[in-house]
Amino acid sequence: MAVTSYLRSLERSRLARARVDRPAVFTMCGREWDLLPDVFAPIYSPSTGAALEFLGLGEPHGLPRAGSFLEIGCGTGIIAVSAALAGCDRVVATDVNPAAVANAAANAARHGVGDRLTATHSDLFDQLDQRERFDVIFWSSNYVAAPAGYEYKNAHERAYVDPGYRTHRRFLAEAPSRLTAGGVILLHFSTRGDMAGLLRGAEENGQSLRVLRTAVIQEGDVSVEHMLIEVAGVSM
Repeated sequence: MAVTSYLRSLERSRLARARVDRPAVFTMCGREWDLLPDVFAPIYSPSTGAALEFLGLGEPHGLPRAGSFLEIGCGTGIIAVSAALAGCDRVVATDVNPAAVANAAANAARHGVGDRLTATHSDLFDQLDQRERFDVIFWSSNYVAAPAGYEYKNAHERAYVDPGYRTHRRFLAEAPSRLTAGGVILLHFSTRGDMAGLLRGAEENGQSLRVLRTAVIQEGDVSVEHMLIEVAGVSM
């Protein structure tokens, strides 16, 4: 089955969700993290680790940084919490899955950053204050394209596939209006995704995509190239 097959990704979702050895707490980057049921589990996929490395957040004592950080699709909140621990003074973590929002809040409390990290139930930017702006907007996307008519069977599948690339097109269209002056939009993507579809979405908005970093990772029987992409070209 092709690496880009949505059926393959849905099977990966099913297996990760149903594993009998799925832990309630796991370790990553030298820290322990809560993992709630029905939330994307970073230990069963290399994508979270790749994203942490791309953003320079993979070390427990990474370089401090400042400013505001918005993570779309936060899952367990590892990336958002790590950004707060690295020095970001305002972090917002959103997810369309309510269980993921609760998970991110729990991990913010676990690591003592609840005072500067807000976990919000939101489909992309829908539930954010219209006045909020961020220095960094980051999304480790559900980059596998599913047919436009596919209907999710559960919230967990949303982390794996995007029917008709609707969410990607919305992200590209809406993210620029949420940036501060000089802010950046960063997207974690891979060769499991539909790069042609992503490029079409960017072109619709007059945007350009620039690959900042790459890493080739062995995922089971296939090699997958992960990418950190900057979305540029539109100022609001």
